[in-house]
Amino acid sequence: MIPPSNRPREMRKKTRTPLGIALGTALVIGCAALPATAADPATGDEQYRPLIHFSPEENWMNDPNGMVYADGVYHLFFQHNPEGTTWGNMSWGHATSPDLLHWTQQPLAIPQTFNESGQPIEDIFSGSIVVDHDNSAGFGPEGSSPMVAIYTSAYTQQHPQYAGIQAQSLAYSLDSGQTWTKYDGNPVLNRGSANFRDPKVFRYDGPAGSYWVMVAVEALEHKVVIYKSTDLKSWEHLSDFGPANATTGIWECPDLFPLPVDGDPAKTKWVMVVNLNPGGPNGGSAGQYFVGDFDGTTFTSETTDPPIPAPDGTVFAGFDGGDYDGWSVQNDPSHPSGGPWGDAPATGTLPGQQTVSGWIGDGLVNGFLGFDAPKGTLTSPSFTIDDDYINLLVGGGNHPHVDGAQLGNEAPAGSTTLFDFELPDGQNLADSGWTLTGDFAIDPNRSPSTQGGEGYLGVKRINTFEAGPNGDSNRGDLTSPEFTIDGDHVSFLIGGGDRDDGSLEAQLLVDGKVVRSQSGSESGILNWASWDVSDLKGSHAQIRIHDDAEGGWGHLTFDHAVIGDAPAQVRSDETSVNLVVDGRVVRSATGANSESLEWRSWNVADLQGAQAQIVAIDNNSGGWGHLLLDQITFSPAGVPAAADGYDWLDWGRDYYAGVSYSGTPDAGSRIMQAWMNNWDYAGSIPTSTWRSSMALPREVRLISTSEGPRLTQNVVPQLNGQLDLSRAQTRTDVAVDGDTGLDLSGEVAKIDVVLDPGASSTAGITVFGDDASGTRIGYDSDEERLFIDRTESGSVDFSSAFASVDDAPLPAASLEADGTVHLEVYLDRASVEVFAADGRVTLTDQVFPNDGAAAISAWSDGGAASIRSITVTPIVPTMWKTTTPDDATAAPGVAKLSTKKHRADSVTVTMDLKKKDESATVFRLYQDGALIATVPLEYTDGKQSASVPLTGLAAGTHRFTGELENSQGVTATTSTTITVK
Repeated sequence: MIPPSNRPREMRKKTRTPLGIALGTALVIGCAALPATAADPATGDEQYRPLIHFSPEENWMNDPNGMVYADGVYHLFFQHNPEGTTWGNMSWGHATSPDLLHWTQQPLAIPQTFNESGQPIEDIFSGSIVVDHDNSAGFGPEGSSPMVAIYTSAYTQQHPQYAGIQAQSLAYSLDSGQTWTKYDGNPVLNRGSANFRDPKVFRYDGPAGSYWVMVAVEALEHKVVIYKSTDLKSWEHLSDFGPANATTGIWECPDLFPLPVDGDPAKTKWVMVVNLNPGGPNGGSAGQYFVGDFDGTTFTSETTDPPIPAPDGTVFAGFDGGDYDGWSVQNDPSHPSGGPWGDAPATGTLPGQQTVSGWIGDGLVNGFLGFDAPKGTLTSPSFTIDDDYINLLVGGGNHPHVDGAQLGNEAPAGSTTLFDFELPDGQNLADSGWTLTGDFAIDPNRSPSTQGGEGYLGVKRINTFEAGPNGDSNRGDLTSPEFTIDGDHVSFLIGGGDRDDGSLEAQLLVDGKVVRSQSGSESGILNWASWDVSDLKGSHAQIRIHDDAEGGWGHLTFDHAVIGDAPAQVRSDETSVNLVVDGRVVRSATGANSESLEWRSWNVADLQGAQAQIVAIDNNSGGWGHLLLDQITFSPAGVPAAADGYDWLDWGRDYYAGVSYSGTPDAGSRIMQAWMNNWDYAGSIPTSTWRSSMALPREVRLISTSEGPRLTQNVVPQLNGQLDLSRAQTRTDVAVDGDTGLDLSGEVAKIDVVLDPGASSTAGITVFGDDASGTRIGYDSDEERLFIDRTESGSVDFSSAFASVDDAPLPAASLEADGTVHLEVYLDRASVEVFAADGRVTLTDQVFPNDGAAAISAWSDGGAASIRSITVTPIVPTMWKTTTPDDATAAPGVAKLSTKKHRADSVTVTMDLKKKDESATVFRLYQDGALIATVPLEYTDGKQSASVPLTGLAAGTHRFTGELENSQGVTATTSTTITVK
């Protein structure tokens, strides 16, 4: 999977240090972030590091790949940048686990391919792994069962034969996934397409025969392509599926698998999973699914929705008459294309544009004339609001309106320019009094730059990508001459990379000390930022551009520093349609980074009688810097959101590229896992040496519903073995009216809630709370929707796309018979996963709480509610901090296990460790080889014991084993068996 392709030009720039890698050898590459220092927290101690979700020890991670269960081991491969914390240098990372919770990161599995000059010629994109039990591909000796990876070769422009092409390739492993060899005959399937990717392969055995089946995508065509093979090397096209349901973003990461409905093999259906970006129900990345049948050749969906019909009402503007019919058109006079709007509405797709869909009639507003570069506005005639709703079709870029922002790019009125970098030709930055160090001192004539970035003023600016010979790997400082602070605010234009470790930022120095700083926003577009320096008036100061970062976006752009009494007004880079009343924007809509137009509805019942105008604004010249608009209709009713009718794997913002594990033994369910991030802000989340984690693995099943078979999802039952039941806390029958304390807290915990909404309009709980922030999880009784509100969840300003209220329909009919809402919530330091309606509805969101924020409280708005019960159960960490600090000098001693039967299906297993033996901090109990309980122990110098009660044991003989762990090692206990009749 790749980030959105329609990005600013500068975002595509990267440099690379030549590095030859022999496939199949262990690889250790330094992190592109700063080297660890004494002040850096240990892995697991970082503020946002998850403790029960998989995250890589360092560097970037995105889609899960090659998920397979083989010989009792779960293998998770993943898209990985081994050289930095942003997307790039795509390779396959690898981790293994016995239980989907305790993960061990393995050496890099399948790295990028380079030519003899050290240039990357092939990125390793997403794919899958199968165990070739019959050795059908012939990659192993007779009788062997090699692992075979089927992945997308994303060939770079340096490739001599397939430049710019995406095709499918093979690699194989003969040592359980530890080392890999790429097949000499790659690629094995090439359609000559630049967007053919993400193969998921499985073994089909059915009426049509026995063979391998591949599902992959033509991403821009919203199409899943299906192929068959007998040897994994030669592929025959079978059929295509799509477009269907959500198509506002590109399609990626498909999956196809059978499941019995309600556990009945005689009622088996097939599930087609299609992830898309953007276009999720709450914005950005998401995954949808379809239920239907697969006959070995064709998948037939039973859950495809018809297009939403045009609403009833009066069409105010359909743009079908060949002109703009009284609208005021402002095109970009500086651009020769006459764009963005041109002199008349478009009649469809424009040259160079992906196919536009979803518009109605003969014309539409299409702001792609001149591509993304031109800016302009389009203003309707004035009208009186007489109806309850204004419905409109909107597409194009996802750049919302920003209240209080300017459309121009002006410095604050009355400010004085400190540095504008418009030096005479032939004069460099050093000549003007700046001090350059490191790579920036090698050739001072590189600064100021005339290349890179957008949104600067004049011709010249600082760009640390261009200021040295090494691009994003440049390191050094550029420090201004001294000036006197004689105003309240220092303002400037800034862009480029975002680092939260101080390695890449503009700094204000007073007496040589950093007193203010500002990083970029992972964008080539410069925008205004300001420092309040009112407390520093009279001080002598300098501005320093500090770049000690490498990897993608390892540079900073900076321009036009001014000082004055007013802060700069941020420029709105919006692509939006706004309803304006009395000069104020009262409603707004934007696209979804998609060429597909979708209905948006404004409820304007409270504005009836007001005079209004509709203003279309394209103030963005970067990626997806255009707007699509059609069919503005005044209506008595709104148009239902199309997304509400689709079937989503998850309704939250952070569940993407979800696919299933191959080889798991239970035919009645599938285990799925997804990337817990969103391409809207993935590269900006405020983690340090690593970026991204995986969502908790889920067991998915098909159940009967009133709409037909649908998926239900639950966290894999292995997590129950990590619940610290001894420290669980419960509150019951709590009256809630406004903010209500519960005296509960949790940072890594499971929360079980029974909420009675009562007379409230909205009610719920707040997690990760403190006096200033918190994440709300609630139910809206009026709208019948479950939601997560992370707008005040802690750190939210690292991306304008992050702060959000994400919701999902949860009709009253799906609640319990007594009207209560049952929620199962999992917290893990920087994430919230919510399960409702027995797993039929899930919401997954990242959050970045304030340091120490862990309070759990309740609240209601619009009336009283009650918490019938809430239980908070700590979860024992499975990653990074699996043991507590101790004074152990050796591994634990050997403990004895014993059992005591209470009744036929009920026993207690007891662990006893002698007083003279070394103590432990954790006891783990296994039943028939499966982990069933993890018990934290207090490290002491004396005897240790623990008891685990078990009920509901199946008939048969059960063997119990265990292990004790401390900081010095792990020791197995004795074993014990018991027979249940």
